[in-house]
Amino acid sequence: MHDDRSEPGHDVSVVVLAGGQSLRFGSDKLAAPLAGSTVLDHLLAALPAAWPVVVVGEGRATVREVVWTREDPPGGGPLAGVEAGLALVGTDLVAVVAGDMPYAVPGLLVLAAALAAAGPETAAAVAVDDEDHANPLLAVYRSVRVRDVMPRPAHGRAAKSLLALPHLRVPVVGITSRDVDTPADLDALTNPT
Repeated sequence: MHDDRSEPGHDVSVVVLAGGQSLRFGSDKLAAPLAGSTVLDHLLAALPAAWPVVVVGEGRATVREVVWTREDPPGGGPLAGVEAGLALVGTDLVAVVAGDMPYAVPGLLVLAAALAAAGPETAAAVAVDDEDHANPLLAVYRSVRVRDVMPRPAHGRAAKSLLALPHLRVPVVGITSRDVDTPADLDALTNPT
């Protein structure tokens, strides 16, 4: 009998932030077609099967079984989304990723491994992109440490406040770190030059 607990990363859950309004995209960017799927489903399908997934946003059909939740009130921003998703997480580590980052999974795997190998004083492993920007929405955190610093209410607060946690800066570059904000962004992911 196969025991999933023996696989690396068994103590990771994922919070996918999918509650934005897609204003710059002009329509629902998470439903936009990408490589025979959608932007959101591309991300969800690539996540390790052993990682439970909580998606924060309005429920929709997806290729993978997930738990849906919303921040209260809706529209509170990414940090409020992290707070809502974290309420349903029971694992030691939580990966946080924006739903418009369809190729982020290789980066999440590297971040989870880096944090798992770090000492308990390190609260997070945060992706640093090609331009040396740390992205708190492409990161893996120790769940208890995020709960301890989460502002109440989190509604309207900046997600960058999570960078106050002691964290590793881990290079996650190229397509893995890119999100879809505009149709041009999606085209760049579909037709890389």
